[in-house]
Amino acid sequence: MIPTEDASARKRKIEEKLKQEQDTLSFIRESLEKSDQLTNGMVSILSSFESRLMQLENSIIPVHKQTENLQRLQENVDKTLSCMDHVISYYHVAKDTDKIIREGPAGRLDEYLACIAKIQKAVEYFQDNNPDSPELNTVKARFEKGKELLEAEFRSLLTRYSKPVPPVLILDAIGGDEDMEVQEDVTLEHLPEAVLQDIICISAWLVEYGRNQDFMNVYFQVRSSQLDRSIKGLKEHFRKNSASSAIHSPAVQAKRKETPTKKAPKRPGKDDVLDIEIDSYIHCISAFVKLAQSEYVLLTEIIPEHHQKKTFDSLIQEALDNLMLEGDNIVSAARRAIMRHDYSAVLTIFPILRHLKQTKPDFDATLQGTAASTKNKLPALITSMETIGAKALEEFADSIKNDPDKEYNMPKDGTVHELTSNAILFLQQLLDFQETAGAMLASQESSSSASSYSSEFSRRLLSTYIYKVLGNLQLNLSNKAKVYEDPALRAIFLHNNYNYILKSLEKSELIQLVAVTHKRVESSYRELIEQEIQNYQRSWFKVTENLTERNIPAFLPGTKLKDKERQIIKDKFKGFNDGLEELCKIQKGWAVPDKDQRDAIRHAQKRAVSDAYKAFLQRCANISFTKNPEKYHRYSPEQVEVMIDRLFDTSA
Repeated sequence: MIPTEDASARKRKIEEKLKQEQDTLSFIRESLEKSDQLTNGMVSILSSFESRLMQLENSIIPVHKQTENLQRLQENVDKTLSCMDHVISYYHVAKDTDKIIREGPAGRLDEYLACIAKIQKAVEYFQDNNPDSPELNTVKARFEKGKELLEAEFRSLLTRYSKPVPPVLILDAIGGDEDMEVQEDVTLEHLPEAVLQDIICISAWLVEYGRNQDFMNVYFQVRSSQLDRSIKGLKEHFRKNSASSAIHSPAVQAKRKETPTKKAPKRPGKDDVLDIEIDSYIHCISAFVKLAQSEYVLLTEIIPEHHQKKTFDSLIQEALDNLMLEGDNIVSAARRAIMRHDYSAVLTIFPILRHLKQTKPDFDATLQGTAASTKNKLPALITSMETIGAKALEEFADSIKNDPDKEYNMPKDGTVHELTSNAILFLQQLLDFQETAGAMLASQESSSSASSYSSEFSRRLLSTYIYKVLGNLQLNLSNKAKVYEDPALRAIFLHNNYNYILKSLEKSELIQLVAVTHKRVESSYRELIEQEIQNYQRSWFKVTENLTERNIPAFLPGTKLKDKERQIIKDKFKGFNDGLEELCKIQKGWAVPDKDQRDAIRHAQKRAVSDAYKAFLQRCANISFTKNPEKYHRYSPEQVEVMIDRLFDTSA
C-alpha cells in the first residue's frame, strides 16, 4: 500500500499541472480569435484597394491610347514636312549651285564634286517623279555644264603640269654611278602629288558618273606629246654637247650587260659627230623603255583597267614611230654606203643593233598587251639591221677579193697596202661586236640549225667569215704583187703584208676567233712570211754568185796568172761591187716597217754576203791580178755589212 501523504502530494502536482495547461489553452484560444479579426480586416482593406485600382485603370487606358495617337500624328506631320523640304530643295538646286558651277572646279575640287552630286540627285529625282518638268531640263543642263568643266579641268591640269623630263634626269634613270656600291633606282615623277590626286579624282568621277571616255583621248594625246618631247630633248642634249660632256656626267654610266655609252671603234674617215649620233640613238632607245615604263605606272593610276592597254598603245605610238623611223634612216644610210662601197660606215649599225637586241626583253615586257603591230616594230627593225649588216659583211669580203690591181695605187717602197690595213681594221672592229656580227651571219642561214642558232654556232660562222676575208685578202695581195717588176720588191711587199696581218691577228683576239674553225692559220702565215724572205734573198744571188769558186782558175800562190785568168777575177770583183752598190741603192728606199723583221732580214743577209765575201777575199789575197787592187777591192767586209745595215732606211 502507498502511504496517504504521498498520494496527496502527487494529486496536488497533477492538479497544478492541469491548471497550467488550461491557462495555456485559454491563451491560444484568445490569440486565434485576435488573428481572425486581423485577417478579416486585411481582407477588407485589400478588397477595397483592388476596387480602387480597377477604377484607376479604367480611367487611364483611354487617355494613354489617345496620347499614342497624337504622337503618331505628330511624327507623320514631321516626316511630311521633311519630305516637303527635301522635294522643295531639288527645285532650288539649280539656283543654289549656279555660282559654284560657273566658277569651275579649279582650286576646290571636293566642293565642286559635292555640288555636282546634288545636281545629279536632282536629275534622278525629276526623272523618277516628274520627267516632264522644266526643272529636269534645267538640272540636266547644269549637270552637263559641270561635267564639261570637269573635263576642261582634267585637260588643264594635265597640260599645265605635264612637262618633258629633263635630259639629266633621263640619263640618271637609265644609268647609275659606277662608283656607288648599291645602285639606286631613279623614279621619274611626272606630276606633282596634289595635282595627280585631283586628276585621279576627276578621272574616277568621269568614268563612274560622267559616262565619258573622251578624257582618255585627251590623256594619251598630252602624255604622248610629252614622251616624244622628252626623247627629242635628250637627243638635242647630245647634239649640243661634246661626246664626253654628254655622256660622262657623274651619274651617267650605263647599267645592264654592256654600257650603251660604249662607243664603236673609230672608223676610217669618220669623225666624232657620227659617234655622238650613235650614242644619242642608243640612249634614246633606253630612254624610251624607261619613260614608257614610267608612263604605264602613271597611266594605271588614272585610266580604268580595261582601257589601260589600249590607251598606253596610243600614248607610245608617236615616240616609238619616230625612233623606228630614225632606225630605218640608219639602215638606209648603211644601204647607200654599201652602194658606194664604203663598208666601214656599216659599222654604225653594230653598236645600235647590239643595244637593240639587249634591250629587246625590256622592250617586249614594256609593250606587253599592246597591238601586234606595235610589238612587231622593234623586231622588224632588228631584222632589217641584221639583213643589211650581213649584206655589208658579204660584200666587204667580195670587195677584198675583187679590189682592182692599180699600179698607181701600189706602195713604191713595198710597205703594207691600204687594202690590208683597212681590211684588218674592219675585222678588228668586229671583235667588239662578235655576237652581233655572228648573229647577222646566222640570220641569213637557211639551214634548220640557223633557225635556233646558238652563240657557238654564230661564233663559228664569224670565224669562217674572217678566214674567208683573210683568204680573199691573201689572193688579192698575190695578184697585186705581180704589178712589181722586181721579184725582190714583190717579195718584200708580200712579206710586209703577211707579217702585218699575222701581227695584227696576234695582238687582238682575231687569232683565237679564226682558230675556232682553222687551227693552223698562225703557222700558215709564218710559212708564207718565211717563203717571201727566201724569195727576197734570191735577189742577192747575182751578187754573191760573183764570190763563188765557179770559173776561178786553179793556181798556186805566187803563180803568174794569164790575162784571161786575171780578167775573170777582175770581172768577179766588178760584178760584186756593182751588184752590191745597185742593190743597196735600190733596196735602201724599200720599207720593212717591222723592226724585228727588218733587223732579222739585214742580219741574215749580212751573214750570208759577208761570209762569202770574206772567203772570196781570202782566196784572192795572194793573187796578183791587177796593178791597181784598190780599183777592184773597193769595200772591206765591215763596209759591206754597214751598207747592208742601211737597207730599208731612206734616212740613211
